[in-house]
Amino acid sequence: MLSGKFRSALVIGGQGIRARKLRTFLSMVSLFLGVLAVVAVQAGAEIAERAMLTDVELQSGKDGTVMGYVPGEKGAPGIVESTMKGRTDAVAMIGSRAIIGEPGVRPINEGGMPFEYAGRGGDYSGPMVFCDANGTCTEQKPQEKKPDGQAIEVSMVALTGDIRPFKPFRPVSGTWLEFGTAPSLAPRIVLNEEAAKGLRQYRVPGEMMIDGATHHVSPQILGVVQDGYSQPRIYMRLDELRTWMPAAAATTEVDRFRGGGTQLELYMEPGSDELQQLLKAKLAGAGIPQDQMHFQVVKSKERMESELRIMRLIFLGMAFLVLLIGVAGILNVGLATVGERVEEFALRRAVGMSRLLLAGIVLAETLLTGLLTAALAIGAGAAGLQVALMMFGSRFPSLQGTAFPWEAGVAGVIAGLVAGVLGGLIPAIRAARIPIATVMRA
Repeated sequence: MLSGKFRSALVIGGQGIRARKLRTFLSMVSLFLGVLAVVAVQAGAEIAERAMLTDVELQSGKDGTVMGYVPGEKGAPGIVESTMKGRTDAVAMIGSRAIIGEPGVRPINEGGMPFEYAGRGGDYSGPMVFCDANGTCTEQKPQEKKPDGQAIEVSMVALTGDIRPFKPFRPVSGTWLEFGTAPSLAPRIVLNEEAAKGLRQYRVPGEMMIDGATHHVSPQILGVVQDGYSQPRIYMRLDELRTWMPAAAATTEVDRFRGGGTQLELYMEPGSDELQQLLKAKLAGAGIPQDQMHFQVVKSKERMESELRIMRLIFLGMAFLVLLIGVAGILNVGLATVGERVEEFALRRAVGMSRLLLAGIVLAETLLTGLLTAALAIGAGAAGLQVALMMFGSRFPSLQGTAFPWEAGVAGVIAGLVAGVLGGLIPAIRAARIPIATVMRA
């Protein structure tokens, strides 16, 4: 019986909307901006969250990834390399330093600094004092001063496999490293945006010097990626590096003191406890202390959740203020409509219509109006997002491929229903209280 009354209320409410198209249109206009504000805030929050996570993932890795740091000493690079070889569920990044350009000269961006700061540093510093763990201090000789020349310094990262399942590097141009083919004698490298900027800005020879390598190499540049780092970096396959550098250079305490040496970063899929234990056992056997091996799960979203929640609540509050203006418009139109239809509602009461059904008719009109407005607002929001991506997507690579979030659509529907209930509840109660005797006025 309730379903029959509900259906009757919807049918009669729809007939009322068709009979008063202008008033329905005015109600929708007053409500449209409020619902659109809710949709825009929800969509903006979801897109901002995804963009922020994507930028963080470029450096830290995707949420859930197990990230490890291991010192590059006492044979650790060889242990990590042999353990990770051929695995698809884990990748090792073995970092070192390389110079691209003229050999034996001082790089333009000495220390691998971003090129906007190149040439601003001072000259070579004087001697430094290094103290080991036993408290023995020795004076370090200043590094040999080299003549200025056409060369740039980059961080070189050798990979045991494809890092993109863990760090979603965004392609800028060219292609990424292909790990399914045989190693090339001329190492293939991929640049990050800062390294590509240096090669465009300075005319340097196509020769690369790698710390610890016995010969200079002539690399093949495959492409450019956005990796989230401001320092110039290059990426290459570890097996191709081994053609020119049979083993990683041993890192000493002095190297760490100077900020150099081999650096090891490990990225593993969730649930890789066995691999972690195997690596820890091998590294401990090589003499590396346990407290120097760090493994942690990436939880970027959890760290940013409170900030995102506060931002979303602030903007949702502003959106609901705009929505309340639309609710006031529906309420005003609904009260005026009920006032004009007093005789009609009294006549319906006289022929036996219940007060509940009469209130349901008025409420159904406002609910249908709210849903129609929500549909229009959601459509306008989706279309606006596509237009914005077409116009500004190239300026913001993190937004490329963004789709309209379904959460915003759900929020729009809920906002439309809430506005329909709030705007139609008082007119519905007023209509239900109309006495039957009112029909005698006609």
